Amino acid sequence: MAAVPAAAQDGATVCLITKTDTNPFFVKMKEGAQAKAKELGLNLQAYAGKIDGDTESQLAAVEGCIAAGAKGILITPVDSKGIVPTIQKARDAGILVIALDTSLEPIEAADATFATDNFKAGELIGQWAEASMGAEAQNARIAFLDLIPAQPSVDVQRDQGFMQGFGIDVKDKNRIGDEDDPRIAGHDITNGNEEGGRTAMENLLQKDPTINVVYTINEPAAAGAYQALKAVGREGDTLVVSIDGGCPGVQNVKEGIIGATSMQYPLKMAAMGVEAIDKFAKSGEKPQASEGLTFTNTGVDLVTDKPAEGVTSMTTEEAAKACWG
Repeated sequence: MAAVPAAAQDGATVCLITKTDTNPFFVKMKEGAQAKAKELGLNLQAYAGKIDGDTESQLAAVEGCIAAGAKGILITPVDSKGIVPTIQKARDAGILVIALDTSLEPIEAADATFATDNFKAGELIGQWAEASMGAEAQNARIAFLDLIPAQPSVDVQRDQGFMQGFGIDVKDKNRIGDEDDPRIAGHDITNGNEEGGRTAMENLLQKDPTINVVYTINEPAAAGAYQALKAVGREGDTLVVSIDGGCPGVQNVKEGIIGATSMQYPLKMAAMGVEAIDKFAKSGEKPQASEGLTFTNTGVDLVTDKPAEGVTSMTTEEAAKACWG
């Protein structure tokens, strides 16, 4: 965990707490928060876990923000349920808490959530995969490369969104693993990184070497999965789909490593969060959710160079102008 000294010591203090400081998504999120804080004259303190899964560092960061008298906290929670009591302490101290990207559970545990519609992001790549396979979608063997065992909300929403998009009965949308569709070859965890994606793919291929569709929680995991597929000569006949919209991921779509990805907008997400805290500090007004949703939707778009009928998408050339990392 590391705090970044602020340039503007006279403004209100805003805390940004991300899962890691190495994932390009969170790097871009930090850039967006820093730029907006500087523009508004706010004192930004940035913290991050050592790895994706480091709950202890996030808990310590929230406590530090409370002690610093922060006006607001922006957080991408690792454990979206376990951190709630500590978040409540911050809110009880009068701090505006905004979840970024990953909602708390329950979502009302934060004052607001600024996020990609993660269910929609999963649904888009599920719809694309099903449409791309055509009639063969009924015979698919699908591997699910998820995040961590705790099943944070972002993990569940993306996984379940993909299933719905592909035409799988998801049973309980709030839980991974209760489905009984015979096309599901299995689930494994990746910790959201390339090494984890490779290991998870190797594990699932040992269990079922006929896998021909791979859902991945994010693009680093997808890159690892591709390596495992290539090692056994399966990279040419297996669809890999993902979510993120990072520049390396968009490039992987262009090269055919990933068939399609859903692009999200972390810089915009963080900048909007900082603006909301500035408004709260000045007026006491809290942000409102997007119409019909329980959170503020910061946008998502499907990226592929192999468009499928009935699924709106952008090309990698277009996505390269908006990607991050």
